[in-house]
Amino acid sequence: MHEPRPNRLITRRDVLKDTGKVSATAAMVAGGFANVHPFKREDTIHVALIGCGGRGSGAAKNALSVKRGPVKLVAMAEVFPDRLKTSYDALVKEFPEQADVPKERQFLGFDGYKHAIDCLRPGDIAIFATPPAFRWVHFKYAIEKGVHVFMEKPVCVDGPTARKMFALSEESKKKGLKVGVGLMSRHSRAMTELHDRIRGGEVGEIISQNGYRMQGAIATFRSEPKPEGISHLEYQLRRFHGFLWASGGGFNDFFIHIIDQLVWMKGALPVKAQAHGGRHYRTNGDGVPYVDQNLDTYGVEYTYPDGTKMMFSGRNQPGCESRFYSHLHGTKGSAIASANSDCGLPSSIHEGHTLSRGSRIWTSRVAEDETNPYQNEWEDLIDAIRDDKPFHEAQYGIEASLVCNLGRMAAHTGVEVTYEQMLACEHEFAPGVADLTVDSDSPLMPGENGLYAVPAPGIKTDREY
Repeated sequence: MHEPRPNRLITRRDVLKDTGKVSATAAMVAGGFANVHPFKREDTIHVALIGCGGRGSGAAKNALSVKRGPVKLVAMAEVFPDRLKTSYDALVKEFPEQADVPKERQFLGFDGYKHAIDCLRPGDIAIFATPPAFRWVHFKYAIEKGVHVFMEKPVCVDGPTARKMFALSEESKKKGLKVGVGLMSRHSRAMTELHDRIRGGEVGEIISQNGYRMQGAIATFRSEPKPEGISHLEYQLRRFHGFLWASGGGFNDFFIHIIDQLVWMKGALPVKAQAHGGRHYRTNGDGVPYVDQNLDTYGVEYTYPDGTKMMFSGRNQPGCESRFYSHLHGTKGSAIASANSDCGLPSSIHEGHTLSRGSRIWTSRVAEDETNPYQNEWEDLIDAIRDDKPFHEAQYGIEASLVCNLGRMAAHTGVEVTYEQMLACEHEFAPGVADLTVDSDSPLMPGENGLYAVPAPGIKTDREY
């Protein structure tokens, strides 16, 4: 089955045909902006969107909706033409005066991020919403150009990319750049107040934590075999949640919010993890096998430096009981961080350890215009830029991603893994990601059986998963 032409990657011929036009346009745009006066608080902030899928489009919408405008979208970059068009059409319809992205500032290809960032001035913002494998590549270029960054989570998928991101984080701090990371729990006003109350001792010392994301199958979480007529690279990028090199798998991409909010509440990073997981019925209704690299179920025991535990349960199977929330227990009481979903209201503190309405002794109250944490994170970033206040979320974004890598690796290998081992691990899923082109092989190619490598706990224990 061939995918329609508009949905495919641009070909090498397309790139060669447009190279002169794109290069000339980028030079014209960069030259046009080169002499703009230095950024001031009342100026219009320009934004470039790199990665025009649902998350990128959502982030751009939040950016254009901030209270302290004006903000204008001036450039977009994407690998897939259909995604760029869909995103542009939606944004220009909702924000006709702010979405100022003519064809000459719509860039296609793996190097499109450079052209889009070149359309910005120092003090403007680049949004990174591509698959996480490319995060360090794009971050590096943004730092060189002196632009602030909002990057979606997760931000690294293995030890080597984590180390690169830590180094880039320090470099961006030295340049005074603001960096936002899409861990919106940290901008939930309810969770922020809960965090402050917990750190103030209202539940005593935390002695245990539980997080759940147990739900039905997610469309992009499972992948049927590659259709004829498209490359493995295109196939995997369109289904990046299913492949470890691109996203860290479904574990990193879907479970990170619950894990991050519990780590935040504890005020410490786990030192190790042991885990289990499994692949169960792996076909669709027609008996066609799914070929992604995820497990269907995950159970992880994280251990903190003081010996206390965080238990995380993840599942993506239809027909099973759903649980999607987080809670914690302390020596004086207990608390619910997210009542439902990634960031569900209300957060609450409870007397004793029975989490019920009757045991509540505090319930969060949030102003009507601050109930959306996705919007809050943009309000906070824009405030920091306009007021030149410190705002740098890269470090905890990298740490949260590493904690997810840690749990995933423990489950995929069947071996206990420490945080330090994860950070020091030399295996890099996609060492050549910065040089990928439309003609490249994917970092993950099928074996002789035509299938992609999958985790085999207890058999493949070399910490490469």
